[in-house]
Amino acid sequence: MRNLGKVLWVITLVVQVMWADGVEATVSSTEVVRGNAVELRIKAIGDDAEFPDIQMIDGHSIIGTHSGSSSSYSYINGTMKSEHTTTKTFTFVPDQNVTIPAYEVKIDGKSYKTQPIEIKIVTSNASIGQNNDMFSLRMRANKTKVMVGESLMVTVYFSLKNGVRLSQEIQYTQPAFPGFIVTEGGEQNAYIKGNYQVQEVRYILTPQAEGNFTVSPAYAKVGVADRSRRDIFGMTFGTQWKQVASNSLQIEVLPQAQESDLVGDFTIDTTIDAQEVKANKPVNLTVKIEGKGNLESFEFPKYEIDGVTVYSDEAKIETKVVDGELYSHYSKSFAFISEEGFMIPARSFSMLTPKDKQLKELTVNAYDISIKKKSSSATTKPHTNGVVQTKMSQPAQTKDVVVEKQVEVKSVAWWMLAAAFALGMLFMSVIRWLPRIITRTASPYNESEALKILYAHMSEDPEIEEMVRKLYAHKNGDKSVQIDKKVLKEMVKRVKQS
Repeated sequence: MRNLGKVLWVITLVVQVMWADGVEATVSSTEVVRGNAVELRIKAIGDDAEFPDIQMIDGHSIIGTHSGSSSSYSYINGTMKSEHTTTKTFTFVPDQNVTIPAYEVKIDGKSYKTQPIEIKIVTSNASIGQNNDMFSLRMRANKTKVMVGESLMVTVYFSLKNGVRLSQEIQYTQPAFPGFIVTEGGEQNAYIKGNYQVQEVRYILTPQAEGNFTVSPAYAKVGVADRSRRDIFGMTFGTQWKQVASNSLQIEVLPQAQESDLVGDFTIDTTIDAQEVKANKPVNLTVKIEGKGNLESFEFPKYEIDGVTVYSDEAKIETKVVDGELYSHYSKSFAFISEEGFMIPARSFSMLTPKDKQLKELTVNAYDISIKKKSSSATTKPHTNGVVQTKMSQPAQTKDVVVEKQVEVKSVAWWMLAAAFALGMLFMSVIRWLPRIITRTASPYNESEALKILYAHMSEDPEIEEMVRKLYAHKNGDKSVQIDKKVLKEMVKRVKQS
């Protein structure tokens, strides 16, 4: 029994040590090919952990961070113990040997330090151009120095040696592009170059802020036939997976030479369908901007005109790559509805051309809109004195008819009374059910009236905006649009009560 007690005491001490607060730093690899990413993981054991704010590691910028946590529980000698672990991961791309310093982490109010870690840069076993390489991955940029808003193209080249037999599809992981808007670079080129089949994957990057940025490597996992594993017929049936990483890229982003709304070389075109319309009829304005550059982040400002309801659709943006350059086409439409004449104000945008660093202006013209007034023609009574004279000169005929009806009523009054009573009851029943029938089959609001009511509130609720779109499309003859009358009724009622 004494020995058993000693064993339990030792186990308790070990568990307490294992579950005590502490910190540990590890890396994904201590030897890495130049340009490949390294992950530093700092694990803290304790309920409340405060990690250092790490932006650089030995002169290399952090390109990504990730946090995670977990909890585990154990029941020892009648006592429930818990362990809470928090892990924070920092990713960077070293281009030379690195010493990761010791970092201080506070856990439950106490300070703990990690151990320094050495990272060594080694030579890659695979480089494009050597005939003994089965495959390789390289990444290049057409520019490494741009200004904010100026696009550049990054191309990843995957080269596979002729004759290499793949047993599985290639698993490709694209690079990470922190700080950039990324657009697919159009059609992917595939061709033969020397002893290699080359596949290109292109990306168009547009920087959003100045600074030095690192494009992390692309990765490819290739499954080739394992010749060491053969079936009874001598055929290979196994797969041997090999992974390759591309180089990284350093991109320097400079501030704009002059502040501007757009960066590129664009032209602007506007069309308006009418400048004179009837009251409450829409005036449609379309704005188109196109040219060299990126318009993905461009937002056309809203029109706000007193007494005018303005509707606009979602901007349509199309991009394509021509000779390594990004071209964009931007289109946005507006509809203006009013009972009185108004003016659509002018809009202007500044454009900085990357080639000559010149500031230019793109302008949307102003338009005066006039409203046609309704013609108020007075209603005149026709001059038909002759007809009136004729009708008034026949009192005897009218008198005869009245007398004849009186005689007829006297002779058949007993069954006419019963028929009138029956018809009256039938009429009362119809009157009672008619409102319900009308309510079921007819919409409480005309679609045109609902459109006028909801237009002024479409910016308040996405559902109202969607209903306005449907009403507007329905009004323009789009029969494919289905409108739920019940939803429309409730929406109009809610808007009128607000």
